[in-house]
Order: sequence, then structure tokens, then C-alpha cells
Amino acid sequence: MVPIKAPYAEDPAKSRGRKVAEDESRTRTPFARDRDRIIHASAFRRLKEKTQVFVAHEGDHFRTRLTHSLEVAQIARSLATALGLDADLAETIALAHDLGHPPFGHAGEDELQVQMQSYGGFDHNVQTFRVVTKLERRYPRFEGLNLTWETLEGVIKHNGPVVDKLDRPSWSAIAEFDADYHLRLDSWASAEAQVAALADDIAYNNHDVDDGVQAGLFGLEELREVPLIGPHVVSAGRDYPQCDPGILRLEAVRRMIGAMVDDVMAETRRRADAGKVASPEDVRVLEHALVAFSRDMVEDLSALRGFLMDRMYRHWRVNRTRSQARRMLAEMFQLFLAEPDVLPAEWYARAQARDEAGKARVVCDYIAGMTDRYAIEEHRKLFHLDSLN
Repeated sequence: MVPIKAPYAEDPAKSRGRKVAEDESRTRTPFARDRDRIIHASAFRRLKEKTQVFVAHEGDHFRTRLTHSLEVAQIARSLATALGLDADLAETIALAHDLGHPPFGHAGEDELQVQMQSYGGFDHNVQTFRVVTKLERRYPRFEGLNLTWETLEGVIKHNGPVVDKLDRPSWSAIAEFDADYHLRLDSWASAEAQVAALADDIAYNNHDVDDGVQAGLFGLEELREVPLIGPHVVSAGRDYPQCDPGILRLEAVRRMIGAMVDDVMAETRRRADAGKVASPEDVRVLEHALVAFSRDMVEDLSALRGFLMDRMYRHWRVNRTRSQARRMLAEMFQLFLAEPDVLPAEWYARAQARDEAGKARVVCDYIAGMTDRYAIEEHRKLFHLDSLN
């Protein structure tokens, strides 16, 4: 069965193009070509050893930024297809959304925000945009990946309009880019970009429940009383009373994903009908997001996140790792800033002839691109004489 195309879906044949004009691909739509460029990017490969909550060396059963991005992309593509949207564009934005995250999850981002406070700040969404427009160097004619207007728009504002953020020092790169290549930062992004944003919420809430149980931070019995996941733990146990707990956990998570996807589809269709949304432009000028959870789902999600915050994100084992990770990044940042000649040759060359803020940005870019393992090894080499080889 071929889904009916929604009137407000993006049409790749009507793409606004690329900042640097290129001949079209003979075999792929512009959005599919963007997706392939992201998959082949160095920053995308490095996501395999960047973490969500647990550090990479803590075990290979937990999600990394790469496995998370793949899960988000799968949900985004399925959801976009069901809603009659362009699945390639939704998948592309989903695959790109975490490219700017530094090592060690939110701990790494928090520490880079502290270290860059006097030099323009740090924001992982801005860093993602800088990765795809500047830091990836693979082509002779341009910096970055030269993605389509629609993909760039979705990367920077999939969570909504961002014009109110442009006065923040950390967003200066976006303001400069927009002055040269207008992305309509005061409007909503495409429905496909909004699908990618909701797919992110669906994926990380479900896999954090899964990872938390696997890590022993809480058990299935405790989840029975938690909104959203609880009813699915109960129903799965009722349907399969003799089931292995590990399989039961996965069944409950699968059901929760299904419930969240169904909720997004129903709410999005309700909003499209209520707002008489009939074109991609209608999506952008709507007074609120088109793709969204219902009010009841938002309340349940808030309760689930509260549980995860108390029992997982602030667990003493996670706090210890966060503390150690932040100290490692702080020490490396300060050393590289004071002695840039200990940076690898390519990065030292970038740091030369820069003012202090420019040098700090180069150091920040270098650290933000590290994987967890590389950061641990680099710190060891820098601060322990027996690790120089």
C-alpha cells in the first residue's frame, strides 16, 4: 500500500537548492543525497563512541550517539512515511541531529559551556550546524557538506523558531550564516524536521528506560508505577506471564514506542485539520508546531522524565563518571589553550594567527570532535609521562 502524500510534505523537486550550486544527482533526490553525505561524514562515524548517558568503555550494550541516531532515523522515516511526508528529508535531519555533541554526553557539553564562557560559548545544536557547514572538509569547492536549504533549516530549527537565540554569543555563527544564506529562523521548520525532533524524544525516552534497567539502576517492578511505561510493563507481563524478564523489558519498550508514535500521528493530523494546513508554507507560518504529542502524552512524558532524572541521570554512579569526564575535558582545554603547540599539527595550524577567542574555538572544535575513548587516551598521553608512546 503506497501512502497518500500529504499536501504539506516537502517536495524534493522543489528544493530551494544549495548554497553552492551543484549538478543534481542522476540517481538520488536532493534530500537522499544529503542523507548519504551525512552518513559518509567523519563526524557521523565518530558517533559510534560518543555516549548518551554511560561512557563508552562501560559496556557495549548501552546506546551511543550512533545507535541513538540510527534509532531516531528509523522512527522518523517510519513516522514520516505514515504521515505522507518526505521520508528521506526526515531521516536526513534525524541522522544529523547529534553530530555536534562532544564526548561524555551532557557532561561534556556542560564543561565546554563553562570553558567557552569567555570566548563565545558552546551549544551542541550550533556545533552540529558548524559541522555540516564548515568543519567537515571533504570537497574541493566548499567547506562543510553543502546540504540543501531544507536540511540546513531542519538541522538548526527542528525544535522550533530560533530567532530569539541569535543575540547569544554561542549563536553568532548561525547569525553570520543566516545573513549570507537566509534560513527563515523566525518560522517553524518543515513537517519532516518536526518529525525528526519528535522521533528523538521517542527514541531517547525509550532507550533510557531500557539502558537504565540493563545497568541495574532500577527494575521492571519499579517501572510498573511510572506513567507511560508502567501500563506497558503491566500489560506485557499479563500477556506473557512466564516470559524472561529481559524479553519482557523489550516488549514493554516496544509497546511504549508504538503508543508514542500513534499519539504523534493522531495529534499531528488533528492539528493539520484544525489549522487547515495545505502546503509546506502553511507549516512554517503556523502559530504552533504541527507535529506534536497530545497534552496527555506530554504530561506522562514529564512524569517519566522526572523518574529518569532522579533514578538515572542523577544516580551516584552516573555522577561520578560525569565528574571525572568534566575534569578531564577542563584540563585538556586549559592545556591546549595555554600551549597550542601540543595540539596535532593540523589543529595547531588552525590555531595559529588567531586571537584568544579564535584559538579557544579551535580548541573547542578539536575537543568536541573527540570520542569518549579518544578523549580518555588523549588525556592520558598529555598528563602521564608513561603514556607518551
